[in-house]
Amino acid sequence: MSTPYPFTAIVGQDDLRLGLLLNAVSPAVGGVLVRGEKGTAKSTAVRALAALMPEVPVVPGCRFSCDPASPDPACPDGPHAEAAGVSRPARTVELPVGASEDRLVGALDIERALSEGVKAFEPGLLADAHRGILYVDEVNLLHDHLVDLLLDAAAMGASYVEREGVSVRHAARFLLVGTMNPEEGELRPQLLDRFGLTVEVSASRDTDERVEVVRRRLAYDDDPEGFAARWAEEEGALRERIAAARVLLPRVVLSDGVLRQIAATCAAFEVDGMRADIVMARTATALAAWAGREEVTADDVRQAALLALPHRRRRNPFDAPGLDEDKLDQTLDEAGPPENSDGDDLPDPDGGGDDDGGGGGGGGVPPQADGEDRTPPQGSEGDSPSPAPEGAPDAPGRPAGGEQQPVASAEPFRTKMLSVPGLGEGAAGRRSRARTEHGRTTGARRPQGALTKLHLAATVQAAAPHQRARGRAGRGLVVRRDDLRQATREGREGNLVLFVVDASGSMAARQRMSAVKGAVLSLLLDAYQRRDKVGLVTFRGKEADVALPPTSSVDAAAARLESLPTGGRTPLAAGLLKAHDVLRVERLRDPSRRPLLVVVTDGRATGGPEPVALAGRAGRLHRSEGTASVVVDCESGYVRLGLAGELARDLGGTAVTLDELRADSIAGLVKDVTAAGRAA
Repeated sequence: MSTPYPFTAIVGQDDLRLGLLLNAVSPAVGGVLVRGEKGTAKSTAVRALAALMPEVPVVPGCRFSCDPASPDPACPDGPHAEAAGVSRPARTVELPVGASEDRLVGALDIERALSEGVKAFEPGLLADAHRGILYVDEVNLLHDHLVDLLLDAAAMGASYVEREGVSVRHAARFLLVGTMNPEEGELRPQLLDRFGLTVEVSASRDTDERVEVVRRRLAYDDDPEGFAARWAEEEGALRERIAAARVLLPRVVLSDGVLRQIAATCAAFEVDGMRADIVMARTATALAAWAGREEVTADDVRQAALLALPHRRRRNPFDAPGLDEDKLDQTLDEAGPPENSDGDDLPDPDGGGDDDGGGGGGGGVPPQADGEDRTPPQGSEGDSPSPAPEGAPDAPGRPAGGEQQPVASAEPFRTKMLSVPGLGEGAAGRRSRARTEHGRTTGARRPQGALTKLHLAATVQAAAPHQRARGRAGRGLVVRRDDLRQATREGREGNLVLFVVDASGSMAARQRMSAVKGAVLSLLLDAYQRRDKVGLVTFRGKEADVALPPTSSVDAAAARLESLPTGGRTPLAAGLLKAHDVLRVERLRDPSRRPLLVVVTDGRATGGPEPVALAGRAGRLHRSEGTASVVVDCESGYVRLGLAGELARDLGGTAVTLDELRADSIAGLVKDVTAAGRAA
């Protein structure tokens, strides 16, 4: 086994280390989510934490790590007779993003279960992680069906495996630690709320600190064991401090005054449910124990809020995580000092008056976003010059080339579901019909690998004609491997939604562009909820640009959309051809993920020779390759040319207006996109 990097040798990252240590002191805090850019020691710190955790007493030979003091009465390896327990180090179990359901929860030997009636169960990662750490790197990329299983286990403290009437249950209480890069997409709100704390990490900009990081890493790579030995004393001291804090934890007093501050803070920041209050209380208690105190202070409450609340305030993926610290301080002041204290000796909520807001027994304060509203300010329409005709000289205050400054988007709304026709086989999601591992059963087939979903009726039907030849004498059914049948299921897949947005002068009126951005933002929100990948192509002036390559981060797409300037000619053909190049590359990278092309335009095409004809040919190119498409018609006014509808016909798709895009419009609730070739 390789020597892990010492926890105490990590340079900086105070908030990351504090969040992990608080969970080591009090596992009831509920785990920690580490958000940050790549290369910031996220995984290194998590793997190093296990070496600091106290050893775990277990029942000898139990595969489910039962505590000898109180063994699980429903343990599949039980019942356990009274015996002296043995101690082993705490485990850090890593859940790969691409793991199967059987690898996570365990697998049953279906053949033995049918023929012998034996519950032959092979434990999964949830059993291995019981009373230890379950670590999920890139947790935001975890498949939905695995997320559902994690949610169930975290909520109930147990894992249930049920297959065709055969049921196994075992305890699964673990410290959940996840790391993620927000640029690659956000977490589902249900899983996000399951993490007790969240910390933001980033690489240091201090030259000396960066030099020390490199120096220590190179020393570790050259001699891991020697490097670890040099930090053994610091590791031992930290391990002893964790043990002392655990002993002190039950004696920490959480007064009614402190609880009032916690409740007032959660109410002021409008977090959902009561889990935030409970997590804040447990975190503040752990902070006091970590500092060697038996009473929670206002500073502990403040630090607990900065760790436990930022990720619970997000209402949609476009909200920035973080807290308004001025509002936090005001709320704590209004709630008053804890009871049984005159308040004179309490630490200042601002961390002793320091400008950086740090201090107190809680440790460092996580960096937070400044402010809550990420939408750039939008002036009145009278403050913005109207778009000049193409080729007109630049007006005073207008950027060169007729370009206008970015316009804020209108409020997003719930959109109709746009789906790709046919039956796909892409990644699990919530948009288009697909053959999946989860969903309603539609038939049966011979298993092509390990059997995961048994179709019982088809298996019995396949085995029944051979019972006499196999010498069946008793009541049991004689089943062979060739008799087993895999259930085929139909569910939903996620697609690649590629937006092609017209940012030319014909779209540049402020009210109009604001509505267009609001519509695209609404579609992005829909893509987030349906677990799609998204990409953004814009066109204006003389060319088209890939504003955002296909990604799982709709947050990044929204940010690019908000900063999108407008103006110039309308190179519609260039936008469609650029989209064709993007889709061609993505088909090579991920051939199973079907694309959906969403073109947001009024249909006008200008610039160059025969721009309208060229745009039509570009549209028919998409149609010939079977790309499902929809055109969001942004044309306004009493006189309509219907150019967007003509473009939709060239693409082999459908056209919808901005009003028809709303789910509550009278046009209906679902709009199916017609695939190319079907309309031909």
